[in-house]
Amino acid sequence: MVVQTILIEDVHAVRTITLARPDKLNAFDAAMAQGFLVALDGAKSEAIRAVIVTGAGKAFSAGQDLAEVLQKPDAPPVDLGRVLEIQWNPIVRAIRNLGKPVICAVNGTAAGAGANVALACDIVLAARSAKFIQPFCKLGLVPDSGGTWLLPRLLGEARAKALTILGDDITAEQAEAWGMIWKAVPDDQLMTIAQDMAIRLATQPTYGLGLTKQAIHASACASLEEQLNVERDLQRLAGASEDYAEGVAAFIEKRQPCFTGKPPPR
Repeated sequence: MVVQTILIEDVHAVRTITLARPDKLNAFDAAMAQGFLVALDGAKSEAIRAVIVTGAGKAFSAGQDLAEVLQKPDAPPVDLGRVLEIQWNPIVRAIRNLGKPVICAVNGTAAGAGANVALACDIVLAARSAKFIQPFCKLGLVPDSGGTWLLPRLLGEARAKALTILGDDITAEQAEAWGMIWKAVPDDQLMTIAQDMAIRLATQPTYGLGLTKQAIHASACASLEEQLNVERDLQRLAGASEDYAEGVAAFIEKRQPCFTGKPPPR
């Protein structure tokens, strides 16, 4: 029997990707990571305009399935760097580079790489009962899956260091107050709010939203002069799109626009 650990549902131009290994708190093994990458790759389709990532059961994700990377007796140590290179780093890159909005609906505890994958998404909603944990320090490890890049930018150096060196839990409401996530919401409303948001985004000029993602990501390592050039180049692309023409026409005609999210013709 084949057990599916990644569930995909496409409705209203929204792809919902559910981590479905609840008996393991949605901890990733290699097969689950590959399935997640396949789901993200499929979201590149023009038929998909927004993405939701969530978890099944009581946790969002416990991160890496440690049973899969435990050192075996009389065997050399597992190369965790290689695990990151072939499993986790491609996931973070895929989320960040996807040219459309990615919403993460954190339904429960998000720990380790699971937390950092959530934070790599564009808009993070969390159930009020959810918690974010960086437990790497308790294993003698370094935060990974983009954690050492994301956390200082979201929280500042002082909070990022304390969170990763102490390994303490942080509640969803504290994460919202610190600007680590967008919103903490009632548990029973999490998916409704995420789905409403995704459906709304799916009607918007998603090609331009993807370029906006690209511009904001570029700003992390750019000078003002460099960023002005990035904005110029991306605005040139956005201005050549059908969505821009439709947006202007709708504004002039005083009607609701009908966006397609398609890139400019080559």
